[in-house]
Amino acid sequence: MKDLNPSLKKRAQLELFRHHKKMQTSIHELRYLFWECTLRCNLNCGHCGSDCFSSSSVADMPAEDFLCVLDSIRKKMDPGKITIAITGGEPILRRDLEKVGHQIASWGFPWGIVSNGWDLSAARLNSLLGSGMVTMTVSLDGMEDSHDWLRKKKGSFKRAVGAISSLANSSIPIFDVMTCLTQRNLHQLPEMKEFLVKIGVKNWRFVSIFPRGRGDSDPELSLSGTQLREALEFMKSVRDSGEIRVNYSCDGFLGKYEREVRDDFMFCKAGINIGSVLIDGSISACPSLREDFIQGNIYKDDFLECWENRFDVMRDRSWAKTGLCAECSSWRWCGGNGLHLRHEKTGELMMCQLKDLESAE
Repeated sequence: MKDLNPSLKKRAQLELFRHHKKMQTSIHELRYLFWECTLRCNLNCGHCGSDCFSSSSVADMPAEDFLCVLDSIRKKMDPGKITIAITGGEPILRRDLEKVGHQIASWGFPWGIVSNGWDLSAARLNSLLGSGMVTMTVSLDGMEDSHDWLRKKKGSFKRAVGAISSLANSSIPIFDVMTCLTQRNLHQLPEMKEFLVKIGVKNWRFVSIFPRGRGDSDPELSLSGTQLREALEFMKSVRDSGEIRVNYSCDGFLGKYEREVRDDFMFCKAGINIGSVLIDGSISACPSLREDFIQGNIYKDDFLECWENRFDVMRDRSWAKTGLCAECSSWRWCGGNGLHLRHEKTGELMMCQLKDLESAE
């Protein structure tokens, strides 16, 4: 597809942003820390990368273990600059979140939750807000038929909408709705937009499902290049209208669509500004990065020592210039796509949105 090339003006902007990324990589300042607090979940989603179930064989991490990490961080870094994102599994299943959140907030860290919304009653939301929660993400993956299909549980759409409506009418400073793009919900995006605007949603985020875990088993979970272009054109039109703030994820470089479907140019910040503590204590970047991307473990390593002296595989990504990336003219701006799109053992790229778009009819 010839019209994918960025304009001359955008190329100049991309060059400036490339230097910004180099500077951020060198500074390596922690700004976002995930805590994978549980692998238990009340849904059985068809795209789950963690393969979570209602009864997990892996025990929840004791709250005090993660709090020890934060206690160490706050003594050397400004906690006000580091957002704590509690994820899972489904974090709402933990009954100690309020106690943990209160401690996190008392130390000055802003914190939030990523949830499927099933168990987020109005009372629980108020309880979490009273414990200092300042941000939340709830998933909504299409209208009722498409959402329930992906989440594999009848009634999950109504539960998620209830949670989103409660958030829209609450005092929470910021929240967003996250939608996983599938072949089932692509035609529903205009209807979703009208629905979300009507119930008071201000921020809408899109992600593509990548081939890992259950997400590698159903062809309806991935978009063709033509379908991806359709989705991007929709996002661009909504952003232009200003009805609701739309952002596409940091999955990969999108050519001419850069900065037209997200607020900034593509920048995978995993291991650069983003870290995580996984359920077993493993230290990584975003929770999708496991296996060979693990940099240590809180039960034998100091988190800050790992952050400051390891993460080389994420800060220097020259190793990723292989396969599809080896001769790609967009490498200088892309840097090999989001690391979560690379095989955890071989490092090979599993999907490339730019190549998909180039193959579109």
